[in-house]
Amino acid sequence: MIEYSFPKYLLSKQTVDDRALNAGVYKALRLALPGERPLRVVEVGAGIGSMLKRLLTWEVLEQAEYFAVDESAENIAYGRTWLPQWSQELGWQMEETQEGARLSAGERQVYARLVATDVFDYIRTQPPPADLLIAHAFLDLLPLPASLRPLLGLLKPGGLGWLTLNFDGATIFEPAIDPAFDALVEALYHRSMDERLTAGVPSGDSRTGRHLFAALQGAGAEILEAGPSDWVVFPRRNSYPAQEAYFLHFILHFFETALGGLPALDRGRFTAWLEQRHAQVERGEMVYIAHQLDFLVRMK
Repeated sequence: MIEYSFPKYLLSKQTVDDRALNAGVYKALRLALPGERPLRVVEVGAGIGSMLKRLLTWEVLEQAEYFAVDESAENIAYGRTWLPQWSQELGWQMEETQEGARLSAGERQVYARLVATDVFDYIRTQPPPADLLIAHAFLDLLPLPASLRPLLGLLKPGGLGWLTLNFDGATIFEPAIDPAFDALVEALYHRSMDERLTAGVPSGDSRTGRHLFAALQGAGAEILEAGPSDWVVFPRRNSYPAQEAYFLHFILHFFETALGGLPALDRGRFTAWLEQRHAQVERGEMVYIAHQLDFLVRMK
């Protein structure tokens, strides 16, 4: 019996995301970051702080204030507990402060604050404008294009937005079980994104990636770079690297949660389909691909 924990899912997807992030968009980010220090960075939908860890590992941040905002108190609590562990593993010193943590390694210094609040409530506090906005695997959960102006409003003029892993309409499972039923499950899953409501408001789009080109420009952002950031998870010698088997089980859990009660899907066939897919993961046979897009933008 698999115990599903969202923070554990976020942990398990780190290696998947590392491979997926578009190298050209990331390179453009490194080149475009302003030279003045410290940088003010705001990450929305920050989860447990994986992106902060990634940016310190990749030596992107030298002097910075980093605000990680997520509406899930569970995610933020896990992130605060996890922070001392990974910072020590990376060779950073951590000192708790009244508002968060001070991380230091030689001359590098980052003040980190993990905030459990809704991103739009955070925006309403009118925080100081940021140099860099990060939205990682998040924009396809929001009502677009209406959300873009307030989100990008967190940036100062000329500020950068690194907007990553935006789902774009393709989900692939291999090997096939029943091609027609596989296609039905995938189509209904995409439709569940398109019909998702949060507090009665439409909040999702299975083609967010492609739609962002026009939506970002309409919100006053210049697109500096864009490119694919597909999740590609496959076994090596009948096993998956790191914690990626758990990641795959959780993806199937998302499908079960989204589609389990749909009249359009025969419950018995769907249950059998899920059982077969979970078994493929256990045997190290299943391949999973999701098409996504990354963007680097600058506010005009």
